[in-house]
Amino acid sequence: MRYALILAIMMTVAWLTLSGYFIPLILIFGAISIAIVVWICARMGILDVETVPYMSLPKTLSYFIWLFAEIVKANMQVIKAVLSPDLKVSPTMVKIPLNSDEDIAETMFANSITLTPGTVSVDMQPDYILVHALLEEMSAPEDFKDMGERSAWAVGVKAREI
Repeated sequence: MRYALILAIMMTVAWLTLSGYFIPLILIFGAISIAIVVWICARMGILDVETVPYMSLPKTLSYFIWLFAEIVKANMQVIKAVLSPDLKVSPTMVKIPLNSDEDIAETMFANSITLTPGTVSVDMQPDYILVHALLEEMSAPEDFKDMGERSAWAVGVKAREI
């Protein structure tokens, strides 16, 4: 019930923000639409932490701030390598172990890797992510451990030891 209420509140806020109309008939149609969507989600049994991730919003926002700092650091590494006269690029493929069994944590981890300049998540398997790194020094699996733990924490999941 808690997830249904939070989903309804968030959809109402989004709908009012994006539509900007406060005509009674349109408000009634919006309320009916939101009620139908929440009912369908409840009937499908998908009202959980993945469908309604707003419970961990402060954690997620703090993770995004940390990730932004990591993106800036990686940008500097890539710029330095690419602009150097001898072009010190050393493409590498590496398997990064997953430290969570939750799909949302794994997805956030893989997306965070791809957002970071110089690294791209190429393939996901049940126990690892295949990552292409532009520079060899960006391909150490232990360097990704902190990102994996933080991404799991950001969505409210406990990271397992790897």
